[in-house]
Amino acid sequence: MSTNPRNRRAFIRTAGQAAAVWTAASYSRILGANGKINLGLIGSGERGRHVLSLFQKSGEVNVAAVCDVYAQMIDRAISQAPGAKGFADHRKLLEEKQLDAVLVATPDHWHAVTATDALNAGKDVYVEKPLTLRIEEGPIIVKAARVNNRVCQVGLQQRSGAHYIEAKQKYLDTGELGKISLVRTWWHGNTYHLRRAPEALATKPSNLDWARFLGPVSWREWDPQQFWNWRAYLDFGGGQVTDLMTHWIDVVHMFMNNDAPTSGVAAGGVYTYKDGRTAPDTINVLLEYGGQYTATFEATLAPGIRGAGIEFCGAKGKLYIDRGYYEWLPAGRGAKPVTVKGPAYDFTLDHVNNFLECCKTRNRPNCDVYIGHRSAMASHLGNISYVQKRRLNFDPAREEILPL
Repeated sequence: MSTNPRNRRAFIRTAGQAAAVWTAASYSRILGANGKINLGLIGSGERGRHVLSLFQKSGEVNVAAVCDVYAQMIDRAISQAPGAKGFADHRKLLEEKQLDAVLVATPDHWHAVTATDALNAGKDVYVEKPLTLRIEEGPIIVKAARVNNRVCQVGLQQRSGAHYIEAKQKYLDTGELGKISLVRTWWHGNTYHLRRAPEALATKPSNLDWARFLGPVSWREWDPQQFWNWRAYLDFGGGQVTDLMTHWIDVVHMFMNNDAPTSGVAAGGVYTYKDGRTAPDTINVLLEYGGQYTATFEATLAPGIRGAGIEFCGAKGKLYIDRGYYEWLPAGRGAKPVTVKGPAYDFTLDHVNNFLECCKTRNRPNCDVYIGHRSAMASHLGNISYVQKRRLNFDPAREEILPL
């Protein structure tokens, strides 16, 4: 799980010094052409280009710059946003004075560096989840956003999903569920964690900067699988825990109005896919929240089981919710479930629109940087417990793992 300690200390020191300097441009400046927000994309892979398309669908942005370590991804992004400048180094992109905001969609190990650099360059930031790869990175990004008075939205889009908001208001805020003692979450069969590198990457392309891709991670020779399926390697991503659990635990935090886990324990392993991955293909995480309730996460990539969802288990009934619908089942024999469908479109668009609106109003967005930090923090407890093979007791106020 750990990167080179010297590299991490250097990053924390540099980011902390940068955050102490006021670099944010005044938002009285004129926005881009036709009053639009000038946007830059950092990380032009599949996810980055998809979310970019939602920014474009909003009609509120002018895509002025794109960045990636692989020139082929830059070309694909520019074909989607003709006229945008291409960059191989995000620091050069951030020197573009006309940029108002950036979308960060890099692999997870670059989130902290790119988001902090962008905030310190005076840009508003939409950053894909998880906000961080390491538990210690979160406070640095939060500080950079606050010191520079920047809007920072984390891509936990359920916070903007209409049926999530409605279900919370109808069943959690009213106390309809009664006392909740258990929240179950699961996400099985996510095939994105099983991606195989294409044959074209067997030899490193000449227009791909492998050293730049590695960034703060220790050196290793070209490995197409680590590049292509980086989510399966704990140096680059947190596996299914930070990729999937972070979405669901954020919903738990949202519905329960509590982002303060007090203990965490996890177990799992690479049981099925012996392909060199370091992130477990099967994992179970259990978090306790102040002696009031537990929240669990269960995931496996093993063939034969799929599906994802959340269940809030209360004294008066059960609420199930996923990205497609929610269902309320009152306790008692013969009770009839109440089912409500969610929107028929990708409600990440609503999350993008919320961010763009906040860029103009200067209000904090639905998934403000601190919210995103706390949900990533909860997930990190699961991964740290998995790696250290022990139960963790946690002080959520001080954000410290307590000694044994």
